[in-house]
Amino acid sequence: MSNPTTITADSGVPFVDTVREFDAPVSAVFKAHVDPDLLAKWLGPRSTVTKITEYNATTGGSWRYESGDDNGMYGFRGVFHTVESDALIIQTIEFEGAPNQVVISTTTFEEIDGRTRMVAHEVYPSVEARDMALATGMDYGVIEGYERLDELLAA
Repeated sequence: MSNPTTITADSGVPFVDTVREFDAPVSAVFKAHVDPDLLAKWLGPRSTVTKITEYNATTGGSWRYESGDDNGMYGFRGVFHTVESDALIIQTIEFEGAPNQVVISTTTFEEIDGRTRMVAHEVYPSVEARDMALATGMDYGVIEGYERLDELLAA
């Protein structure tokens, strides 16, 4: 059974906070976030496929991927502002279908007794932009993606 994913989006502020624990060491969870081959295997819901077109998970590096299904692919891109191995990723995220709506995401990785507690804090340009992202079913994709990551980490 997988661990619960807690997603909080308080009214009136443009933030989404996600907390998730994994039954794996920080090094494995972190690697799954920075290795493009691994990321493509777990990112998003099971019904989609992810195609990484660029992924340089280093401080100052950039990334781009397309995710989707038979109904179409959707592009996402961003820049890694800070990457600290097994500890921290600060990056921008931009959905190409909503240009100029850049999210700043800070993800921390903490090891607790051989397990990993991951905390992500996303800052949207406005409450409206955040609510539009949530309305796409983003929470479902995040939850199912982390379930897929559990499976990958257990293999």
